Amino acid sequence: MKIALGQINPTVGDFSGNAAKIIQFALEARSAGAGLILFPELAVCGYPPRDLVERPSFVARNRSTVEHIAAETQGIAVICGMVTPAAAESGKAVMNSAAFLRDGRIEFVQSKMLLPTYDVFDEMRNFAPAKSQQLFNFCGNRMALTICEDAWNDKHFWHRRLYGVDPVEELVRTGGNFVLNISASPFWLGKRELRRDMLSSIARNQKVPVAMVNQVGGNDSLVFDGSSLVIAPDGQVIAQGKSFEEDLIYFDSQALTGEMHEQIVGDEASAYGALVLGTKDYVRKCGFQRAIVGLSGGIDSALTASIAADALGPENVIGVGMPGPYSSPGSIDDARALAANLKIRFELLSIDKIYQSTSQTLSAVFAGLPEDATEENIQSRARGMLLMALSNKFGALVLSTGNKSELAVGYCTLYGDMVGGLAVISDVPKTLVYRLSAYVNSRRKVIPEATIEKPPSAELRPDQRDSDSLPPYDVLDGILEDYVEDSFSAEQIAAAHHLDLELVQRVLRMVERSEYKRQQAAPGIKISAKAFGYGRRFPIAAKSELS
Repeated sequence: MKIALGQINPTVGDFSGNAAKIIQFALEARSAGAGLILFPELAVCGYPPRDLVERPSFVARNRSTVEHIAAETQGIAVICGMVTPAAAESGKAVMNSAAFLRDGRIEFVQSKMLLPTYDVFDEMRNFAPAKSQQLFNFCGNRMALTICEDAWNDKHFWHRRLYGVDPVEELVRTGGNFVLNISASPFWLGKRELRRDMLSSIARNQKVPVAMVNQVGGNDSLVFDGSSLVIAPDGQVIAQGKSFEEDLIYFDSQALTGEMHEQIVGDEASAYGALVLGTKDYVRKCGFQRAIVGLSGGIDSALTASIAADALGPENVIGVGMPGPYSSPGSIDDARALAANLKIRFELLSIDKIYQSTSQTLSAVFAGLPEDATEENIQSRARGMLLMALSNKFGALVLSTGNKSELAVGYCTLYGDMVGGLAVISDVPKTLVYRLSAYVNSRRKVIPEATIEKPPSAELRPDQRDSDSLPPYDVLDGILEDYVEDSFSAEQIAAAHHLDLELVQRVLRMVERSEYKRQQAAPGIKISAKAFGYGRRFPIAAKSELS
């Protein structure tokens, strides 16, 4: 039997648009001779729907949409993700389910058993777990239909399992000889390799083929990479989908041969692909066509503008230079050169008069007090005001340009450089910013060399350097990775990196004190195992006693 994987990019709540994609892919697969096509987890309503599933109208529209898909795809069997009503005693409205459609009707439904509640996942809030599992017969096989997390509890792969039951193992034990998995598995660096190795372990240990179709596209902070896989019982990949784009992949369920579509390789290329897709979908799915980026002449804004131009097209990006009293002529020149290289519109708006006027207004109140970060923040907030004015006038989304290192330690200004609708590189540490910028220039030199080579500076006071306030970024990023992603103690970090304990403690205190800023920041695109945002939930009003 020829089987297809429909790796599509659904939008949450876009029932008509998602159905159109499903029907289009199914009919194309039918024309190619496929007898079955799989679509991702909750493909009908989009993932993650979060509290939308509590609306009865949402659930009803989801059901009618599935019935419409079934009627329009006769001649090929379809498996797609949907929500189904949960039992009243569960305390939840719905379950996360997979529907098997054949001959114009819903023939079989299996709901998800394992509901993740870690990192960005909070499925126990919205869904009731399935109480049981069944197999279904198709093309001479006893099919084990699973949904994403149901395949993530293999005792042969994980040293520490999160659940007491393994749905795949139980289904195979009862006679299942072919595992199907429909997923919405978000991307982070290293995730594709982990996912492939885990599924290969299942195939080898259970001695069954495993076919996994994964969602692709950006939804809010999450990016789904696709990279769908089919794995033979010996653990070898026999079919795979592209990364970061929609795809239709075919394989033969008996011969276990299939199409191997090329995937993006390398951390820099993968991170950049994820950021471009995440930006494109966030802007588009939020109803915008254009974006605005403040160009300082620095490397962060240069990388953000490059991503925006690739995501939206240069004709849809406006770069804005906003020199102030301490901006160097070189930075203005670098901003202008970047815009020319990217072929984006460039506007130059000085903040000098705004800064002078604001300073004069505050002079009586500030009389006798020395200048400090207050005056620096006035400059940043003047720039934020101009960006938001342009956003309102032109209907374009502001993309903020702060990186993960700055956001971690609070080296950013609320209502200043933090303004915007999307923080494109807020999960990109400064050292990775440099690597991604080098990757951008390896394809086509657009970021001026001076931007890459000059010492990082906010240029908010004379001769300012980031190193005046922060450790070198290669040191800082190592500390932050160990603390934010792995929760190591100050002592462990200091010992691992051969650093002074007091320095590490100072950085950690900066992280803890800046939580109030992070919780007011624009959403960012997650590309690491632990990003700031709703996957990292810490209190603001708390005392952290760091040893």
